[in-house]
Amino acid sequence: MNKSIDAVLGKVREAGAQALLVNSPPNRRYLTGFSGSAGTVWISEKRRALLTDFRYIEQAKGQCPGWEIIHIDELEKSIAELISQEGVDAVAIEAQHVTVSQLNAWRKAFSAEIVETEGIVEAVRMVKTPDEVEKIRKAASIADHAFAQVLPQLRPGITELEVAIELEFTMRKAGASGVSFRPIVAAGTRSALPHAEPGRRVFAHGDFVVMDFGCVVDGYCSDMTRTVVVGEPTEKHLLIYDLVLRAQLEGLKAVRPGVTAKSVDSVARGIIEEGGYGQYFGHNLGHGVGLEIHERPRLSPKDETVLEPGMVVTVEPGIYLPDFGGVRIEDLVLVTEDGCSVISSTFKELYVVE
Repeated sequence: MNKSIDAVLGKVREAGAQALLVNSPPNRRYLTGFSGSAGTVWISEKRRALLTDFRYIEQAKGQCPGWEIIHIDELEKSIAELISQEGVDAVAIEAQHVTVSQLNAWRKAFSAEIVETEGIVEAVRMVKTPDEVEKIRKAASIADHAFAQVLPQLRPGITELEVAIELEFTMRKAGASGVSFRPIVAAGTRSALPHAEPGRRVFAHGDFVVMDFGCVVDGYCSDMTRTVVVGEPTEKHLLIYDLVLRAQLEGLKAVRPGVTAKSVDSVARGIIEEGGYGQYFGHNLGHGVGLEIHERPRLSPKDETVLEPGMVVTVEPGIYLPDFGGVRIEDLVLVTEDGCSVISSTFKELYVVE
């Protein structure tokens, strides 16, 4: 983690500051290992400190070896003392993670200039360490296992909510600490809603069913989507599914170091557009995954980020037809030195629920 902190400090210096305050819970955990719900990180050339209250002091001591743990009663006062002790002229903050009221309080309490920054720690988090990748692999393996356990239970008449609950229960039983997000299970015309919430809709013949889910292991997330069909598929079912599958496979082939995120999106998007369904693919091709389910980079038409070994992204094209249904196929992918490695292991052939 020292290299990560050095990289963060380099970006702080570029911003014209001598110290950084970190409020974002994922960024706080990334830097220190602390999983509690309250704490502020101070990073400077001289000091690495976690400021927290009485409730978390012992937890912080156990989770944050090498970090100074500062017991606070008044956060502004404690930070002001650090600024004074170190002679800091400018302190950087995470602008997107600080409320207006907190910012106003800091302006009144601090003698140093406040430098508003965005994405300093997130930029470093994009490239995962081997330990981080291993945790993501474990989370993905549990998700693969859960899908394999739930698949034989699918049948006409079962509800979206029943399947979502079963997926979550199975992942937790297999060792996950929780879900990455509430599982998406959407049947029939509701499968055309990319982020549909599971409800009482029952599976029926002719339905596409989209299942998007993941879990958390040691703080790290997984994310996977598979689509099945209930009953014998029609030509339209097969056409749409095969087009999305081809786009997904070509998108995977395009993931490699040195290419931009937008170029990978373009490969998969181009296939769907050539198939005549471009207007029905309205979201990004993918996103980074780690301590959060949605991280940088974004495999989007606008993201110029150059992919590097160690980045973990999703590749998840989709087609969503109102009044018919939708298809999405998603895998987790690790960028390697010479290409990529697909982390998800569940098969992608169209599964027919009898």
